[in-house]
Amino acid sequence: MAKKYSIGIDYGTLSGRAVLVEVDTGNIAATAVKEYTHAVMDEFLPDGKTKLESDWALQHPEDYLEVLKITIPAVLKESGVSPEDIIGMAIDFTACTMLPIDKSGMPLCMKDEYKLEPHAYVKLWKHHAAQYEANKLNELAEARGERFLSRYGGKISSEWLFPKIMQILDEAPQIYDAADRFIEATDWVTLMLTGNERRNSCTAGYKAIWNKREGYPSREFFKALDPRLENVVEAKLSNDIYPLGGKAGELTDEMAKLTGLKPGTAVGIANVDAHVAVPSVGITDVGKMLMIMGTSTCHMVLGNEEKIVPGMCGVVEDGILPGFYGFEAGQSCVGDHFQWFVENCVPATYTEEAKSRGISIHKLLREKATRLKVGESGLVALDWWNGNRSVLVDVDLTGLIIGCTLLTKPEEIYRALIEATAYGTNMIIETFEENGVKIDELFACGGIAEKDEMMMQIYADVTNREIRISNSPQAVALGSAMFGAVAAGKEKGGYDSIFEAAGKMSKVKEAYYKPNPANVEAYRKLYAEYKLLHDYFGRGENDVMKRLKRIKSEARNEG
Repeated sequence: MAKKYSIGIDYGTLSGRAVLVEVDTGNIAATAVKEYTHAVMDEFLPDGKTKLESDWALQHPEDYLEVLKITIPAVLKESGVSPEDIIGMAIDFTACTMLPIDKSGMPLCMKDEYKLEPHAYVKLWKHHAAQYEANKLNELAEARGERFLSRYGGKISSEWLFPKIMQILDEAPQIYDAADRFIEATDWVTLMLTGNERRNSCTAGYKAIWNKREGYPSREFFKALDPRLENVVEAKLSNDIYPLGGKAGELTDEMAKLTGLKPGTAVGIANVDAHVAVPSVGITDVGKMLMIMGTSTCHMVLGNEEKIVPGMCGVVEDGILPGFYGFEAGQSCVGDHFQWFVENCVPATYTEEAKSRGISIHKLLREKATRLKVGESGLVALDWWNGNRSVLVDVDLTGLIIGCTLLTKPEEIYRALIEATAYGTNMIIETFEENGVKIDELFACGGIAEKDEMMMQIYADVTNREIRISNSPQAVALGSAMFGAVAAGKEKGGYDSIFEAAGKMSKVKEAYYKPNPANVEAYRKLYAEYKLLHDYFGRGENDVMKRLKRIKSEARNEG
């Protein structure tokens, strides 16, 4: 019998990638990546003239269809696998990444009359310009004693669905009115693939305040927020939410032509990029946290009961795997942090040295930083270059490095920034454990986890926990491929549950990182200083970061 395959497509911040996976082993047969043509639009719309305000981050939905058109034929060609032997597919996405569409499913930004209207485009997860609306929502929810608030760590983020919808209503009511509905990009692509609108429970639960037992917040709450929002769920969303592991539908003839796959190929319910990675490293039980490390980091852990954890991104029943409560936390700036540094703060002598040795500037800085003892630089940094997602849930916080002198070297700052992200993760772990969610073991996936040994050892030392690393270079896309195999079902050569799929397809390296006792002790002292700075600047004692942000905004707007 011919070997069977599944396709997972992972839509990231800057590109989309497809992996073709052997269903019986989880081995990757082929991979293809397509960078988004329009990338992230944070200064101008595609016309190059329509300027965007600060904290905006938009995308173009055409780019998502291009990913399907380019990457799926590419993996078919590279592998030589027949479309006949591909039994299923599923996608995952950054979230909350949302867009307004018309009745037919067409994004409003693809209509001529709305091409110059910023609010007609996709709002990417890191669109932070809806903070005013998020503050308003949080204040009202707190004043009314809304139960949902505690399930999201006490604050709804500006990155999530309702603040983004509120911003559209406030600033472009004509777009709000023109939108037949607002939809997550992950559900929109699945709608394009199958012709069926199947809103997934993961995105609804974590990013749209939906609860399996209680549904969305009440009409009364939305009315109190803004009378025009009273019927927002019925008018602009949907009460039909579908559980993970289900089948969204089958590939349409049109999409089969676009991709080179067979019409009728099973398509799984869509998912969020971080959450879908959990089964791909074999996590199917409590006490194990997965860090999905990239431009940002998401922290996922399973629990047997609902616990309220301050500053978590959410706890959702069946949100990651059926039968468990899925907890999420995160850091908004990790890989982005280091990229900012090399692009803006590295002297020419370092760039030239890296070039002459034929290595990347990151590799050079890591080499130099590895030679430093813990604490030798005298630096501590806060990892808030893109705000704080957990546990403070505040996008208006900014970065900080303390301890610099005229002798401070680039590799010392680079290492301090890495350590800051490890401290931020440890703050998240401590907060979970203090509130009854046990975390015995860490797992990590993503490019950083795979390539950066120094960073992963620092994380093991700071957290004083062993860290296991995914053995798949595409852990997230592998997770989607696993859900694609489940959508196909056992009859077609797939699996009847994600637990079965995880037993056969998940991948973890044999080697793992162990804490170094001497470093653990040294990092305890530095982490104590981080905590003092974290609370001083992050919990309201000194709001200098927010005041500076306001001054910056006023100065820019004067021109």
